[in-house]
Amino acid sequence: MPLSEDEQRILRQIEEELEQDPTFAQRGYRVSRRRSFLLIAGLVVGLAVTIGGLAVSFVVAFVGFVIVLAMAVMLESEMRLIGRERLGQLPISAWLSGNRPGEQSDVRD
Repeated sequence: MPLSEDEQRILRQIEEELEQDPTFAQRGYRVSRRRSFLLIAGLVVGLAVTIGGLAVSFVVAFVGFVIVLAMAVMLESEMRLIGRERLGQLPISAWLSGNRPGEQSDVRD
């Protein structure tokens, strides 16, 4: 259902006000590359402990598995933040149209 002209005008005004707000862009999510790298390194170490632990003891392999599981969960939440940050960089008009960056809209005005 398309927006009325009044609703479109209101959304344009909101978008312009947000673009002029210097602190709006700084309030978004910030993801540390270092933290992501450490989580990936921890995931690889956990996998090595799991595989190597199978030769030593079931308990060591289980501890490695728990490390892998914890690192994977934290890395997944980190990736969600990255997705939110990228989504936050889109203009409001892209959110409303539902298009991905670089896609052309099929709707003709």
